[in-house]
Amino acid sequence: MKFKFLTLSWFLWWTASISIVAVDKPNILWLSSEDHGPHLGCYGDAYATTPHIDAFAERSYRYTKASSNAPVCAPARTTIISGMYPPSTGSQHMRSRTPAPSYLKFFPLYLQEAGYYTTNNSKEDYNLTTDNKGWDESSNKAHWKNGPEEKPFFAVFNFTGTHESRIRNNHPNPVHDPALATLPPYHPDTPEVRKDWAQYYDRLTEADQFFGMRMKELEESGLSRDTIIFFWADHGSGMPRSKRYPGWSGLHVPLIVHFPQKWAHLAPKGYEEGSISDRLVAFIDFAPTMLSLAGVTIPEYYHGHAFAGDQQTEDPPYSFGFRGRMDERSDFVRSITDGRYIYMRNFYRHLPHGQYVHYQQQTSTTSVWYGKFLDGELDAIQSAFWEPRPREELYDLENDYHSVDNLAESAPHQPIKSRLSQALDEHMAATGDLGFLPEPMLRKIILSGTSPAESDRTQLGHAPTWGNTVLKLRDLEKELPGNLKHPLPERRYWVLMQVLAEGPGIAYDLNENLLEKALDDPEPIVAVAAAECLGRFSSRQDLQEKAISTLMRYATFPQNEFILSIHALNALDHLKSQGRSLPEEAGKLTVEHEMIPRWGNSYRRQLIDPL
Repeated sequence: MKFKFLTLSWFLWWTASISIVAVDKPNILWLSSEDHGPHLGCYGDAYATTPHIDAFAERSYRYTKASSNAPVCAPARTTIISGMYPPSTGSQHMRSRTPAPSYLKFFPLYLQEAGYYTTNNSKEDYNLTTDNKGWDESSNKAHWKNGPEEKPFFAVFNFTGTHESRIRNNHPNPVHDPALATLPPYHPDTPEVRKDWAQYYDRLTEADQFFGMRMKELEESGLSRDTIIFFWADHGSGMPRSKRYPGWSGLHVPLIVHFPQKWAHLAPKGYEEGSISDRLVAFIDFAPTMLSLAGVTIPEYYHGHAFAGDQQTEDPPYSFGFRGRMDERSDFVRSITDGRYIYMRNFYRHLPHGQYVHYQQQTSTTSVWYGKFLDGELDAIQSAFWEPRPREELYDLENDYHSVDNLAESAPHQPIKSRLSQALDEHMAATGDLGFLPEPMLRKIILSGTSPAESDRTQLGHAPTWGNTVLKLRDLEKELPGNLKHPLPERRYWVLMQVLAEGPGIAYDLNENLLEKALDDPEPIVAVAAAECLGRFSSRQDLQEKAISTLMRYATFPQNEFILSIHALNALDHLKSQGRSLPEEAGKLTVEHEMIPRWGNSYRRQLIDPL
């Protein structure tokens, strides 16, 4: 009997120890909201009405320089879930669906393996596809309460009421007076703009109420002392020149974290309730930080820096941002900040930041602002968003928070620009940035079912060294002929982008015959780029007609792959905006005047599901 008693006692102790090991990890709760920057009372915004979040900040740790790595939801959330910069996996374009590399695990899967019950309520919106996302439940019914009591939880609740689309709907109970709204200098002061800003703040008040409800729920459960809490938003406001804009107004987000006393040893260095941190924290850091809190070894392929837990690092010197295609408009921008300055490099210099995005134009501020630009009613600061941009931009965030005074050509600021530019080059090379592979070429890899990060073809396409060299070329008379015959189609493509940026001149005139031959390039996106060059710059009627015919051929869908058609349609739109006269058939094929009205929002679904 004694032996049996001891055995039973040992067994009970052993099973209890197993439970203790499983539970002896912090619960982690994420409360997030969409499409808003740090426009909260606790961040010094007197116009905001956010009492619950403000009270939370008084007993928590507030980051002043937190940022999304992308200014729009899908690539931003892809960064968070994967722990990798999307340009390194070819998933940087809005609502693309890209196979994840075989070695990649989304961070919730690591938490599951460490004993966590993981829930997401409910937005995913990832550009990467994988067989196992790591969620025990991901739906609008997902809740940490549904899990077993013996397991710690990682739970996400996302508030959608602040989304860009909500700004357009009249609020039933408006709180904020439009007359008192503080407008950024780049927006015109009109009733529509003021109403939209007031509506935006009304939605922030709703987010605050959502936050208060979830916090009350946690308190009433008795688990608040065991739970680490993160509050954040997924990118800048849904107002134009925030969302989709890869500068500070599109990337700057609120981030407030709370560590109960039980888990104070896992808190960020310098953590004190009610205090602030100027550390650069970005979404790329969220995945390694969660693993650090859970005691899971951070995989080497994760790109970020843990800012809490037992594996937290020293403060990183820079945060990085990126922009790829936004809905139907292709783009390529990279940015870097050291917290004081932000540097942006625009690879499509012939285009403005404010490309005409159909969905964005549904916001009154956007359409009114754009209309005033077309009518010549804006000042230089307000017009800049709609005009072709320089290759480089540099802004002093301490003295120019809204980033309207470009210092890139300022002599005293050249050392700063050089330092940031070099750091950006090094970052793009170290992470294998795939932005230099035009998206139609990238799509060929994706549609084959291969991860771009593991494609042999990609190894030729992502070389930032020559890519940057091409974009910096000034001696086009010498370099253009050879590069237009280069064996790599992506190199031929970027030389043509340089021609578009530089405009007509001696280099163009000397190589017009090569551009004509490029209309028959075996890589369709190169032919599209050559056609836009000829359509913009050629003085010969026959070449203009030939160029437009080429664009029309590739613009048709479903005869061509959808993203290739988007590029050709964009080129036709660009020609029209330049005042080129298009045949009636070509005018009907432009994105705005044919595809969107005919398909409605189905074109957005095409960007979600590869054909």
